[in-house]
Amino acid sequence: MSDLRIGQDTVRPHGPRLWLGGVTVLAIVGVSIWYVHRPAAAASRPDEFKDQGIVPVQTALAQRQDVPIYLEGLGTVQAFYTATMAAQVNGQLQSVDFTEGQLVKKGQLLAQIDPRPYRAALDQAVATEAKDAAQLQSARQDLARYVALAPQNLASKQQVDDQRALVAQLAAQVQIDRALIDSARTELDYTTITAPFTGRTGIRLIDPGNNVHSTDTNGIVVVTQMQPISVVFTLPESALPQINTALDAGKVSVAAYSQDDSKALDTGSLTVVDNQIDTTTGTMRLKATFPNPRNTLWPGQFVNAHVLVQQQRGVLTVPDAAVQTGPDGPFAYVVRQDSTVEVRALKIGEQSGGVTVVRDGLDPGDRVVTSNQFRLVPGTRVSIS
Repeated sequence: MSDLRIGQDTVRPHGPRLWLGGVTVLAIVGVSIWYVHRPAAAASRPDEFKDQGIVPVQTALAQRQDVPIYLEGLGTVQAFYTATMAAQVNGQLQSVDFTEGQLVKKGQLLAQIDPRPYRAALDQAVATEAKDAAQLQSARQDLARYVALAPQNLASKQQVDDQRALVAQLAAQVQIDRALIDSARTELDYTTITAPFTGRTGIRLIDPGNNVHSTDTNGIVVVTQMQPISVVFTLPESALPQINTALDAGKVSVAAYSQDDSKALDTGSLTVVDNQIDTTTGTMRLKATFPNPRNTLWPGQFVNAHVLVQQQRGVLTVPDAAVQTGPDGPFAYVVRQDSTVEVRALKIGEQSGGVTVVRDGLDPGDRVVTSNQFRLVPGTRVSIS
C-alpha cells in the first residue's frame, strides 16, 4: 500500500501494528523473569505455609470439679450509718475538736458550743425549783395544822380546803420546775457535740468562732460508719427464686469486686432483699454487709456484687473458650488419638468463673480445643501448642 500524503505530512497505516508488537514483547520478558525467580520466592516463605493441613491449637481436658454459681449485679457502697452533726441550740462555736478524715470513737468530743448561757439557765431553773419546793413544804405544814385544829372548831372548813388547794398548786409548780430543769440540762448537754457512733469524719463545714443555730441544715461535720459497711445492688427479678432458695439454706455469701471486675475488695453476706420489684426496670434491690477491715470499700464507690447462690459439687466442666455455638446448639471440637478433631454436640449448664458445666456430650479426660476453632472442620489434623 502506498503512503497517503496530505499536504506535506505522511500517514503510515502500519504504526498500530508496531505498537502492539512492542507490548507483546514486554509481556513475554516479564513472564520469563517471574519464572526464573519463582523457586527462590517459594523457598523464602515461612514453614507454616508448607503444612497448611495441620492447624495449631490449644486444648484443655474435660474434668470434674466444684463450681460455685454466682449472680452478679452492679452496686453502690453506702455507709452503714451516716450522721450530720448539726447544732441543736443557738450559740457561738467555741472549738472544733476533730481532724478532718479522723477515725472517731462513739462519744468522742467533736465540737463545743458556748455553754455559759445554758448553764446560767439551768442554775436559774434549779433555784426556782428550790424556792417552790420550800413554799410547798411550808404549805403542807400549815395544812397539817389546820386539819388538826378543825375538829376543835379552831380552823374552819374553808381554811382547810383553801390550804389543801394551795398545797396542790405548789406541788404542780414544783413538777413544772423540775421539767424546766430537765429541759435546761438537756440544752446544756447539746452544747457539747459528740460522735454518735464509731466512724470517720468528713470535711469540716464550719469554723470555730461562727454562730450556729438549731435551724442550720449544713451542720458542722458528717460522720460515717465504715466498719461494717453496706453495698446496695440490683439483680433482675428472674433471680428472685435462686436468691430465696439460697436464703432458705442459710447465710448467703456476697463478694465485692472493683468496677472492672478485676480485683476482689471484700467478702460479706446478704442482709436484705427489698420488699418490692421496680416495675420500670424489672429489677430488685438487695443489700449486703461487709466488715471492710482495710477500708477497701468507700461510700459512693461503684462495685460489682457476686452473690453465691449455689455450690455444685463434682460436675464435669470445660473452659468457656471450648464451647462453640452452631445451628443445632452448643458443641465442642474433641481431639482424637490420631490428632484429628471431631464435633461433639453438648448439653451445657451454668457458666461461672471461666468454666462451663457440661451435662452431656463429653466424658472426663476428653481433650477439647480452646483456640483456632474457626479453622477446623471434622477430620482436621491439629498440633497442640
